[in-house]
Amino acid sequence: MRRILLSAFALALVAGGLVVWFGPAWIERRLNPVTGPAGGWPVSARAQALHDRLVIGDWHADSLLWNRDLLKRSDRAHVDIPRLAEGNVAVQVFTTVTKSPRGQNYAHNSAEAPDNITPLFIGQLRPLPSWFSLKERALVQAAALNRAAEAAPQALQVIRSAEDLDALLAARRAGARTVGAILGAEGGQPLEGDIANLRVLYGAGFRLIGLTHFFDNELGSSLHGAGGTGTGLSAFGREVVREMQARHMIIDLAHASPQLVRDVLAMPGTRPILSHTGIHGQCPSPRNLPDDLVKAIADKGGVIGIGYWADVVCGRTPADIAAAIKAAIALVGEDHVSLGSDFDGSVDAPFDVAHLAGLTQALIDAGLSDAQIEKVMGGNMIRYLRANL
Repeated sequence: MRRILLSAFALALVAGGLVVWFGPAWIERRLNPVTGPAGGWPVSARAQALHDRLVIGDWHADSLLWNRDLLKRSDRAHVDIPRLAEGNVAVQVFTTVTKSPRGQNYAHNSAEAPDNITPLFIGQLRPLPSWFSLKERALVQAAALNRAAEAAPQALQVIRSAEDLDALLAARRAGARTVGAILGAEGGQPLEGDIANLRVLYGAGFRLIGLTHFFDNELGSSLHGAGGTGTGLSAFGREVVREMQARHMIIDLAHASPQLVRDVLAMPGTRPILSHTGIHGQCPSPRNLPDDLVKAIADKGGVIGIGYWADVVCGRTPADIAAAIKAAIALVGEDHVSLGSDFDGSVDAPFDVAHLAGLTQALIDAGLSDAQIEKVMGGNMIRYLRANL
C-alpha cells in the first residue's frame, strides 16, 4: 500500500510539473495565434525603407501576463524585446492583466464570475501574494518589466516621464536600438477600491490606467459589464481620475461603457485615450464604441489606437487593419490615430511585431501619404506622450 501511495504521489508530482512546464505555454500559443504567413507579409524596398526610419509606438500589449523572459526571443505569440527591436518599435505600452471572467465575452460579464487569471498565475508559479490580490498581481508583472530593464538597459528602458521619453528618442537617433516601455494597467481593479493604491502603482512605474476591463469594477461600468449602459463613473472613479490628472497619468477608456466615457469627458481638463479599438462605422462589432464617442475622445485631445485582431477590424490581413486606420482618419482626423495592437492579449494577429513592416506596406497600398503613415505609426502617440506625461 505504501508503494502504491508513493507511486501515486510521484505521478501527481510529475503531472503537476508537466502542467506548470507546458500548460501556460500551450495556453499562450492557443490564445495568441499569428494567422498570417510565417515569414511575414510581402514588403517592398520602398515600404521597408520608410518603416526603418519611422518612430513607432504602440498603446497596448499584454505580454507581461505570460511570464516569459521578454529579453529572450520567443517562438510563440506576438511580442518580446528582440522582436520589438526587429520591428523598429521605439515605445511599447505593456499592460498588466489581473482579472478575466470565465466565459468572457463582449456583451455581458459579471464581476462575480470565476476568474481565469488566478489559475494561470498559480500554474506559472507566480509569487504567492499575487494568487490572492489583484494589486499584488499588477505589481508582480510590473516588477518583471523593471527587472528586465535593469538587467539590459541597452535593450529596454522603462519610461516614467517626458524627460525619459526624450532621452530614449535621442539615444535612438544616435543609433541605439533601445525599446522604451510604459507600464499600464488593464482595468482599475488592482486599486482594490483604495486611492492609496494608486500611489503604490505610480511608485512601481505605472503611468497609464484603463479604468475598466471586461467587468464593472469600483471605478465604474464596463462596455461588457453587468451594470447596463445607464451607469458610468462612480464617486471613487472620479477620485481616481482627479488623482491621475494630478500625477500626469494617462486615462485609457478602452473597455469603458458609453456613460463612463461621457462622464470622464465631462470632467474638466481630462484628455483620455482609447488605446486599442476599431471603428464601429467600419466594423460594427460590440467591442467598438459608437463613432460619436470615439470622435468626442479625439475632440478632447485624445488619440485612438487601432487594434489588429479580427473582432475589431473585421478581417485578418494587414489590409484590414489599414482599412480601419483609414476609417479612423476619416472620423477623427490624421492627428488623432495611432496603433493599439493588443498583442498577446488573447487575440489573433496577422503578424507578430517583428513583421510590423507589413502594416507599413498595407498603409502605402491603402493610399496614405508618408506623412500620414509617420503620424499613425508613432508620431501622434509620441506627441501625446510629450504633452501629457
